[in-house]
Parts: sequence; structure tokens; C-alpha cells
Amino acid sequence: MTVLAILQARMSSSRLPGKVMADLLGEPMLARQVERLWRCRTLDRLVLATSTEPTDDALADLAARIGIECFRGSLDDVLDRFHAAASGSGAEQIVRLTADCPLADPALIDRLVEMHVAGGYDYSCNTLTLRWPDGLDAEVMRAEVLEAAWREANLPSEREHVTRFIYTRPERFRLGSLVGDTDLSDQRWTVDTPEDLALVRAVYAGLYPANPAFGTDDIVQFLAAHPEIAALNRVHRRNEGLERSLAQDAAARQDLAKP
Repeated sequence: MTVLAILQARMSSSRLPGKVMADLLGEPMLARQVERLWRCRTLDRLVLATSTEPTDDALADLAARIGIECFRGSLDDVLDRFHAAASGSGAEQIVRLTADCPLADPALIDRLVEMHVAGGYDYSCNTLTLRWPDGLDAEVMRAEVLEAAWREANLPSEREHVTRFIYTRPERFRLGSLVGDTDLSDQRWTVDTPEDLALVRAVYAGLYPANPAFGTDDIVQFLAAHPEIAALNRVHRRNEGLERSLAQDAAARQDLAKP
């Protein structure tokens, strides 16, 4: 069995443009995340999926420098880009990751993949029940399920958010959920805003020099010891980008209903 991980990235973030190339202890944030992902035991291949826009040339250049495969496709139809990156790979299982998560936990990703395969699920993630910090999100799906989503999804939210077509259809797909033992869902470790970036920089400055492979427990302990850092980004909500896509779905449904 081959497991392919696809890491989505683009420079044109609406809230924090260029964030994936933001400096994080002397390296681009994207490079730091890839450094963490290389530690995953269950991933056979890792591919960066970015767009064909000239603004994303810098990401392709970075991929070449750090030795990661790069695929370029549609900017806005992210599902099409993701599907195209997986096509022809021969992988039976596809892991979806996003490049705004520089605190991604390799051990968590390995647990998710192992649970997914052992349980024979169509799709598994750690966000069906929100107990992990925002920024540790990971998903894995069978290649055939990704193919079905690519063929059939037609709403803006389903084309932009890749797996929404799958996890909103539990009657059709067998869904697996990796639930955390402790509820940490109020913690925000993703990077969508300057405040998010400030928190992640503080975490790296505090933990990376002594232990480059620091994990989730290390971050939790660090933030508990530094509440002023933990409070940096509490003003922001989870899934603000998805909310905007859902607002576009109503108009799309009207268009689809027209004769």
C-alpha cells in the first residue's frame, strides 16, 4: 500500500498574503512544516500542490531547494488541483495537509493513517469532533473516494475545501474520526493572521533550539507556562475561510437550479 501526502500551498492568501514564505527562525514557514512532515513514518511520498500563477513561482523554487516534489494546477479549483496531483501516482491512500500549519504533528498524522487503514474507512480526519488545536488538522482518504468527489462536487465550498463533498455525506462514505483525549479545540495553532504568526514564531523560538522535533505536548506545556503568548490570537474564530465559501454556495445552488 502506498500513502501519498499532498500539501496545499499558495501565496495569495486573502488574510495574510505570502504567509507560507514568512520567516520562521531563518527559514520559510513552509520549509519548517515540511521539515516536520518528513518525520512521519506512514507517508511514502510528499508532494507540494500549488497553482500555476506566477505569484506561486517562489513556492516551486522553494520545493526544488528543499527536495520536495511539486505539482502546479488550478488556483481556485483546489479540488481539481488536489486530484490532479494525486492522479497517476498509484497511491491507494491520499493524505491532505495545508501549508498554514507549521506546528503539524507527525505522530498525530501517523496515528490517523494507521487508524484509517486498520478500520477500512473511506475517509478519516481529526476534525469531525473538535478536540485538537486548530492547526493540527489532517485528513486521509481512499483514492477512489477522492475520484468520486472530483467528479461530482459542484458547489464552491466543495471545490475550494476539497473534502467537504465527502465528510458531509456520512450515508455514502464510511467516516473515521480520530478524537483527542483532551479538549484543546480552543487553541489556535494555524497561521491565517499576523497574530497567528506571532504565536507560532514565539513557540518556535521557545522550543525549536533545544528540540527541533518538539511535539503537541511540548507546545501545550509551553503555552500554559506563557499565557501571554497563548492569548495573542484568541480574537480569531475557527474556519473563517469555510464560512465565506458557504456564503457563496447559496448563489451557486440557484444557478444549478436554473433550467
